[in-house]
This record gives sequence, structure tokens and C-alpha cells, in this order.
Amino acid sequence: MREEILRLLEKNSRIDLHEIAVLLGMEEAEVANEIAQMEKENIICGYYTLIDWSKTSEERVTALIEVRVTPQRGTGFDEMAERIYKYDEVKAVYLMSGGFDFTVILEEQSMKEIAQFVSSKLSTLEPILNTATHFVLKKYKDYGRVLEDKEKDERILVTP
Repeated sequence: MREEILRLLEKNSRIDLHEIAVLLGMEEAEVANEIAQMEKENIICGYYTLIDWSKTSEERVTALIEVRVTPQRGTGFDEMAERIYKYDEVKAVYLMSGGFDFTVILEEQSMKEIAQFVSSKLSTLEPILNTATHFVLKKYKDYGRVLEDKEKDERILVTP
């Protein structure tokens, strides 16, 4: 039951409690109580609006930064991750497998702001060995949503 509620909320965080109850064959109060409990348990951590900033006048640049660090004795990667995610500029931090340790995601108004953050804040942290910054050129799909408006070809297919 919880997973079904979570799937519906993940697709549309604005879905009405009544609609969830109907779709899952539950009472509305039962759905509300289950959601409240999942919020209390931090299973549901927040509700977000996905915005395609490229369709507004606001300039946004997204960067994915690969970070290699020296793990700290006793805390491993957790302490370093906390130091990084405490910066207001950081949108997300993920521990990775493979050739680097963390992916840090930033979204700023210019490449210059991202470069300034990396050079003056991120790279100066002592356990960091190196970074590699990648800029997102275009988003096609974000958080399960296709962002590109494709015009439908409404012509009738005619074959001889």
C-alpha cells in the first residue's frame, strides 16, 4: 500500500487525497494517515515542483562535478559529504562507485558562478584530491518528465 501511494505522489505531488483513495481502493482518511506517517518517518522528505527553466527568462546553468576525496578515518565518506552538502549552492551530493567518489550537482545563473564555487570553496577542502566539472547543455528528461515539446506531425500518411 505504501509503495503504491509513493509511486502516485512521485509522479504528481499535487494529486488529491481523494483521487489516491479511489485509485487504491482505500479510505481518504487512511491515505492521509499513511502519508503523514511516511512524512514523520522521513520516507517522504519533501514536495518539489519541476520547472523547465529554459522556458523562462531566468538563466540557469547546471553542473555535475566529479569529486575524488581521501576517506576520513572513522567516518569514511559521510563527514566529507556533509561538509559539501552544507553549502547553499549545492543541490545534491551522491556517493558514487567507479572512478570518483562523489557527484555534486549545482545550479547557478552562470558558468562563472559555478567556477567560482569550485575554485574557492570545493577544491580548497583538504580531503579533496581533484574535481572535474561537466556542464549540462540541454535537459531532455528530468525526474521522469520529458521536457522537450515535440510538435506532432498531423499530416496524413499516404502510401501508394
